[in-house]
Amino acid sequence: MKNLQTLNFAPILALASLFINISGSIDLHPVLTGPHMAYLSSRVAFRCIVSDSSPPITYELMGDGGVPIATGTDLQGDQPASFFLKVAATSEGSYRCKATTEGSTGVSNIIKLSVVTPASNTRVTSEPFPPVAYEGSRIVLKCNVTKGSHLSYTWFFNRKEVISLTSPPFHLTGNELVMAEVTPEHAGHYSCMAWSMVHDTRRFSGSTEVKVKVKAYVSKPKISFSIFKEGDGYRGNVTCWSSRGSPPVNFSLSVDDKEIDSVTATESLVAWFPVAMVPGLDMGVARCRVKTEIQELMSEPVTLEVVPVGGDVKVEVEYFYRADSRLAAASLSCLFSRGTFPYISWLLNDSVLLPETHADTQFQPVQPHFALANRRHSLVLTMLTSEETGYYRCRVRDSYDDSGPWVESVAVLVRVTDRNLNSMPRATSPTETPPKLFITTTEAISIAFCCFLLLMLAVGVACVYRMFALNHAHAQIATTISDALPLSAPASHLRDKQAQTTSTNSDVLSQTREITV
Repeated sequence: MKNLQTLNFAPILALASLFINISGSIDLHPVLTGPHMAYLSSRVAFRCIVSDSSPPITYELMGDGGVPIATGTDLQGDQPASFFLKVAATSEGSYRCKATTEGSTGVSNIIKLSVVTPASNTRVTSEPFPPVAYEGSRIVLKCNVTKGSHLSYTWFFNRKEVISLTSPPFHLTGNELVMAEVTPEHAGHYSCMAWSMVHDTRRFSGSTEVKVKVKAYVSKPKISFSIFKEGDGYRGNVTCWSSRGSPPVNFSLSVDDKEIDSVTATESLVAWFPVAMVPGLDMGVARCRVKTEIQELMSEPVTLEVVPVGGDVKVEVEYFYRADSRLAAASLSCLFSRGTFPYISWLLNDSVLLPETHADTQFQPVQPHFALANRRHSLVLTMLTSEETGYYRCRVRDSYDDSGPWVESVAVLVRVTDRNLNSMPRATSPTETPPKLFITTTEAISIAFCCFLLLMLAVGVACVYRMFALNHAHAQIATTISDALPLSAPASHLRDKQAQTTSTNSDVLSQTREITV
């Protein structure tokens, strides 16, 4: 009977023992610590510990799939087991540790390790290649590496970091720098840096600089020509140029629709072509053509004809005044009938006034009181004193022939005195321009209104005068009739008087009409 009771308690004891073992296994909670990221070829440490557990404790570091990597034992208690690993490309994955004591086992948390490969051999590539594009086109730069993972990218434009507020605007996406519509401002040197960060350690690799060129579309070409003397003959030179564009460009010259020559300009946007030229003869119609890989433009036509200087030459004088009506300056203009390439010289009292140079500027001060303007066509007297008084004239010849004849104007007297310095003098020559008086719009309206009022006043006075004159004439007629008819006169005499009065009245009316008409 006693053995039967023992047998009845055996299953209960077995279950209690199993429960105790399971409870002990659940209470064992190891904790694994270690890095989540590590550089390739670096050394890392994982540490596993179980708190409040009696030694000895056996620790086992396991990789993906529970593959054992290393083991360690804590003989003292509350001491972590350290596992040191050298990171390889195959080290990436999940790690955990298993702790075992007498009758108890526990598995730790999972740490996922990422292996970071530092960037190397960084370089910039472009689309298109080479990075040359016209305005408005799209250019994409890429920062590529031979090896590297977990990378970030920094771009530099002319050695300054590109950020969101950088001008000109860029679009950064991944390892790309995008210029959607390039402008000349985008031209310059670009480089990039690929880098990664693990904890506080940063590793990077920089590229060399790449030069981006932005081409401007070439503008419509212009054409001009010149002539020079060569021995006993003459030679011409045609210039073709564009004011805007990016070299290299090809210029060609055609005369009468026949191409004469062509040249490629690599450093500038201008080209020169020698041509035959004879003064006085029409050498044909010339045009320039400019051509790039995507453009072809023609200039306006120009007739290659050099007209020698000739015809009448005269000088016109124009005075300028300050706000207080005081004479301030004078301008003399040299006018001539014809001449394609004139050279103008000025004389004062038959002496050359200014140096005989071929200066070709719009405004050329040469002496304190004189200045040349409009390519020597105008002589400006910037200060008027008695020293500037005298006879001025100009002479003209062909600029391409220094030994050519001069064509001279008639001398014009410019007289400067204290009197005309303080007032507006009349011109002293038929070729002088009278001083100009400028009237504002308000003044013109006021003058017109005053004239209208004066006109209305005159018409009103005339009407009133006419009305009073007519009233006065009728009053005279009435007085004459009353004086011719006395009250005591006989009837016959009265009839005679009435007839006489009627006749007299007719005469008076007739006379009155003559007076008032």
